Amino acid sequence: MMLQQIYPQVMHSFAYELNKDFQFAAAHYVPSDKAGQCQRVHGHTYFANVTVAGDELDDTGFLVNFSIIKKLIHDRLDHTLLNDHAELFSNSDSELFPTTEVVARKIYELVTEYLQSTDNKPHCVQVFVRETPTSYCIYRPVKLLRELQGGVGK
Repeated sequence: MMLQQIYPQVMHSFAYELNKDFQFAAAHYVPSDKAGQCQRVHGHTYFANVTVAGDELDDTGFLVNFSIIKKLIHDRLDHTLLNDHAELFSNSDSELFPTTEVVARKIYELVTEYLQSTDNKPHCVQVFVRETPTSYCIYRPVKLLRELQGGVGK
């Protein structure tokens, strides 16, 4: 059972905003001497929230089907070793180590790839990933958000 969460809000001007909570259990390690104990294989029950926003609903009346968002991530990552997903993560490029930050960014990329294939083309505007009860990360696509806000800060 998931607990009700309150997430930081993303400023946007879309008519609809959808949030999908889900969890997945996965192990990982951070392949760096600077990672301390995180160099060792260990696991987490990750709690994630994906925020999708847009102006147009699809032909079923959805911005995006909740179950698709969950399947994109849960079915792929649940009960796996994240480091084994060579298409997402790397043990040699620190920009692709399976840290919470990179996991959040990769979830964004997977969701965005799917959303771009839909007719109504909503946008993923935030991914929240909680790795432990006291630690979480938020990924926001800064370039997209700047474009949506009229180019402020380009």
